[in-house]
Amino acid sequence: MKSLYEKMRKHTLNRGGYGMTGLNTISDENQLANFMQRIEAGEKIEADDWMPEDYRQTLIKLISMHGMSEIMGALPEKEWVPKAPSLYRKLGIMAKVQDEMGHGQLLLRVTEDLLEPYGKNRGDLMQDLFNGDLKFHNVFHMETKTWADAGIIGWLVDGAAIITQTNMLKASYGPYARALQRICAEEVFHAQHGESIIMALTEGTDQQKAMIQESLNRWWEALLMFFGPASKETTGSSKQDLTIRYKIRTKTNEEFRQLFFDKYIPRILSLGLTIPDPTMHYDKQNQMWSYKQPDWNEFKKIIKNQGPRSDARLNLRRQSYEYNSWVRDALSHSVR
Repeated sequence: MKSLYEKMRKHTLNRGGYGMTGLNTISDENQLANFMQRIEAGEKIEADDWMPEDYRQTLIKLISMHGMSEIMGALPEKEWVPKAPSLYRKLGIMAKVQDEMGHGQLLLRVTEDLLEPYGKNRGDLMQDLFNGDLKFHNVFHMETKTWADAGIIGWLVDGAAIITQTNMLKASYGPYARALQRICAEEVFHAQHGESIIMALTEGTDQQKAMIQESLNRWWEALLMFFGPASKETTGSSKQDLTIRYKIRTKTNEEFRQLFFDKYIPRILSLGLTIPDPTMHYDKQNQMWSYKQPDWNEFKKIIKNQGPRSDARLNLRRQSYEYNSWVRDALSHSVR
């Protein structure tokens, strides 16, 4: 069975398209010029507006990956709901898991409107996830061995997500920008919740402090990878130039990573923690952080579902999806 993305490519070719945008008439060229004028003027593109094919496909890949990452990203913390150290912490983690699932469903709904020309829906996206054709963020393939990991996810992973997502609050695609308004507001609370876990542990025993450092050491490379490669030469592919061109976002992967360093390196050091990279320093001449590159070959393996917990989390999601199929069937019949 062909994946959604194979069908998208076939759709573009069937339109007689060439180059990135699939233009084959003077009318299309005029529409593209008008489209670019609109986004340059800060107008929002809506789902039923004309858009170039590569804009639509870039949005589908970006938003579907974001949506699936929200859903799959709830699973590492879900593992700590029964093991959280207090009822207060259990309630906090449970609320966060529910929020993330809600974010995912909201984003998949946004994606569905973009999928309409292909006759596809979120069910097709879910199958692509299970088949390995739709990726989710590298950090959510990682193990959550300790309670400190739950804190690191909330504090630093969600903190990294806020940096990238707030940059897209003014994205040229209106439905995505509006969805991000709600998502970013809730992610701020998630980051605060994670930070409160870390702060409590830093004020605890020597064993608890050591647990945070050990967690940071394990998560450091994954955090650097979160923002993606600096260029397509690093891993063989990158859509950042296209997303900037179409004003979906305004910064590169490396600019996001540098913003993360600016915000979190001082905070990490203030807690008495050590950055697990002895080469890391701020280069005053170039006004940027110098650091050891993560293993991008490992990154490529992880996003191919070869990470430490890839199989287990995908299997859990697959079982849940199949178990709840009766709910989807009942809802589809009630709509008819």
